[in-house]
Amino acid sequence: MGPQVTILAAPNPVIPDGPELILGILAFAIVFFFLYLKALPGIRKLLEERTEAIEGGLLKAEAAQAEAERIKADFTARLAESRHEAAEVRTKAQAEGAALVDKAREEANRQRESIVAAGHAQLAADRNSAVSVLKADLGKLAVELADKVVGERATDAALQERIIDRFLDELDARLGVQGAAAAEQVS
Repeated sequence: MGPQVTILAAPNPVIPDGPELILGILAFAIVFFFLYLKALPGIRKLLEERTEAIEGGLLKAEAAQAEAERIKADFTARLAESRHEAAEVRTKAQAEGAALVDKAREEANRQRESIVAAGHAQLAADRNSAVSVLKADLGKLAVELADKVVGERATDAALQERIIDRFLDELDARLGVQGAAAAEQVS
């Protein structure tokens, strides 16, 4: 026979002994049963509350988003309406301004025409006054000149009047001819 070999086996530390295995299974079952009855409902309740809170938050966020969109649409509509009203007000103000300018222009034209007419009337009155004064002075001078030329003094008022009128008519005729000649030279 040959040499004998003896193999010494040590117990496997990973595999528990039989009574220890049963005691471990029994302890696990008690802890599992206790957790199932006591802790699991609390955990489920907590998870449901969190789920509801999250879903509620999402619903609130969606509602807030919808409200924000509604407010934005309302704001956009009001802004467009305000811009439209501003454009109407601006157009109306421009029309009123143009009407006021036209009215002021018409009033200025009326005043200008009134002032020009008054000026022409005053000028005509001054001219007529000057002409009458000059005619009177010129008439006196003509009578004096006629007296000197004739050598007698004309005492009759009617005669003096005729002499003055004849002299002025001749003077007007000469001035009219000279004025026409001057106008032709200017042209």
